[in-house]
Amino acid sequence: MKPRKVVAAWVEAFNKADADLISSFYSDDATNHQVADGEVVGKEAIRAKFEQEFATADMVCIVENIFEDGEWAILEWKDPLGLRGCGFFHIINGKIQFQRGYWDKLSFLKQHGLPIPQ
Repeated sequence: MKPRKVVAAWVEAFNKADADLISSFYSDDATNHQVADGEVVGKEAIRAKFEQEFATADMVCIVENIFEDGEWAILEWKDPLGLRGCGFFHIINGKIQFQRGYWDKLSFLKQHGLPIPQ
């Protein structure tokens, strides 16, 4: 599957809040580095992180753009509350090997009424 299609399917799984389905898009030794949170390494750890996040807040990813360049896909997104961000996905053999995401964690926490770490 081409990188653009992998990311489009990843967004569908994200919007279903399905940690098992979303983790199926990652290679076993993948890295998910959300800059606001740090790195998570390994498919099972990534699944657990998504499970935790989906239990914490109702999240929706609205695609603004998906760009593709070779083994890379770039996702520009927004959510219904006005948060915006982008993600970079390195896809090898149809699986996400590396992901890096940029978004404003403080705005996210405030919008969802979650505690702000001190």
